[in-house]
Amino acid sequence: MSIADNLARLHEQIAQACRQSNRSESEVALMAVSKVHPVEVILEAYAAGQRLFGENRVQEFQEKSQHLGGLTDANFHLIGPLQSNKTNKAAELFDAIDAVDSLKIAQRLNAAATALGKKLPVLVEVKLSYEESKHGLAPEELPELLAAIDHLESVEAVGLMTVPPWSLDAETARPYFKELRRLRDESQKTHPALTQLSMGMSNDFVVGIEEGSTCVRVGTALFGKREYPA
Repeated sequence: MSIADNLARLHEQIAQACRQSNRSESEVALMAVSKVHPVEVILEAYAAGQRLFGENRVQEFQEKSQHLGGLTDANFHLIGPLQSNKTNKAAELFDAIDAVDSLKIAQRLNAAATALGKKLPVLVEVKLSYEESKHGLAPEELPELLAAIDHLESVEAVGLMTVPPWSLDAETARPYFKELRRLRDESQKTHPALTQLSMGMSNDFVVGIEEGSTCVRVGTALFGKREYPA
């Protein structure tokens, strides 16, 4: 199936999940995760109407961005872990950073965004699983980080994201999504701008939508299996 066909199928699945959850389809954004895939798939998805994309690595997207100058209304988010020495380039290249997990990163992004004269929306990544491979902030550290970000002039925390342990059974992700929504709802009382919940990927986005996700991050179901460099 073509990328356009896959997009149409995904939108129908999102619409169905929204209907079952008594939500409007307009509440859920589909992010096309184009990491590792060649720049041609971004252009093909864009031609099919896709406008929101997620990339994992600053350097990889820096190379791709040289071929994407004509996509003026596309939005590109960094969704992978960000090293402090890449913050300047990340603030320059991306429209939003969806994986902030420390005050140091937030402060460096703020300095870079200020120098660029831009306001940078960020999501705080919360680690809810016990897997060593997962990144993110411990839930108990969230209030302090959000309070600190409030004082940064060029960075605004607009939501939370998490990555649950991967499983063939989408239901295993539900408690992690429930907990992220609880944390968002609790935090929103003092941080009203915190409206977004980025949760759900190719294998579990329907559960994510049922639990309140406002953005699902889909790569494999849209672009096919990734071919990682040897």
